[in-house]
Amino acid sequence: MPVEIKELHIKVTVNATGGASTNQPTSGSGKNSDVDRQHIIAECVEQVLEVLQNKLER
Repeated sequence: MPVEIKELHIKVTVNATGGASTNQPTSGSGKNSDVDRQHIIAECVEQVLEVLQNKLER
């Protein structure tokens, strides 16, 4: 009998300070960092709204 997963919770922690273990370069100034953060948040919100809209269409 197959097992069906009805919910999946994923928790992620992102450190903006960076370190030796990160592969992405850090931005130099605080102003660009704020702009980048706002851009990432806007993209995430857009994707979440798209997923919710797709869920409502079903």
